Amino acid sequence: MAWADSQSLLSSLLNPSPLAITLSILVVFSIPLFLHLVIYRSASSSTLPSFLLVGPSGSGKTSLLTLFERGQHAETRTSQAPLTVEVSLPVTTSTTSSQYRSVNDPTNQIHKKLLLVDTPGHGKLRHHAFDSVVKPRNLKGIIFMIDAADISTNSSGSGNDALRQAAEYLHDLLLLLQKRANTKTSKAPTELPVLVAANKLDLFTALPAPLVKTALEGEITNVRSSRTKGLLDSGIGMNDLDVGEEKEWLGDGGEGKFDFAQMDELNVSVSVVGGNVLGADGPDVKQWWSWIGKTL
Repeated sequence: MAWADSQSLLSSLLNPSPLAITLSILVVFSIPLFLHLVIYRSASSSTLPSFLLVGPSGSGKTSLLTLFERGQHAETRTSQAPLTVEVSLPVTTSTTSSQYRSVNDPTNQIHKKLLLVDTPGHGKLRHHAFDSVVKPRNLKGIIFMIDAADISTNSSGSGNDALRQAAEYLHDLLLLLQKRANTKTSKAPTELPVLVAANKLDLFTALPAPLVKTALEGEITNVRSSRTKGLLDSGIGMNDLDVGEEKEWLGDGGEGKFDFAQMDELNVSVSVVGGNVLGADGPDVKQWWSWIGKTL
């Protein structure tokens, strides 16, 4: 048969000829390379888990971002726009997905990559953070930074203003997550935990994490009550608000004391953990890394 004959060509390829061997080697090596270079890399780059970094101005968000990215502190400036960086989870921090792996598994020594999205804390720029919650891109959790040395449970003084501003920001963020959970869709929203990172605990004036939690819950209760009263004073009745159905009020319909446990039924767990980005003895962010690892 001639080479123009399809049967002759097929027979030649199936015979142990140099041409058949060469083509077989090319196919065997090219397919894995194609899958790795084209498909795997493009998929992994677009599905990297991300964490949203929010909080009032001066709470230490950008300093934490720099520390996580470079492993050391660097001078920072007030953020004017969102900034996304790729960081690596320390090999000493375990993840939920690898909790059943053997300690001798070599994959445990591989740095796991994630994205950290820093957002401006100024009141006029917080829409960047809210937009990231409404339209998340593989968002795994939210880190709310707060200056534990700048807040106070006193009824007067500048510290109360800092607590009020932080509580209002956190109230609006949790209310947005509540509305997200109550959105009627065919698929329930995924769990989105919130870490309240109480920063600057190395300072003598800083409140410990349990007191930060109590102070925030109490002030959020005040924020919720004042906003409810403001609408009622404007002539809108509670029946018109349809609180029970629309879930316009954070927690239990805007009545009683608010606590973070009320968010659990919405698949939003809130944890208050202390630490410090700076300090005479160096940074202490191990518990924050641990929280991130548990969400991966």
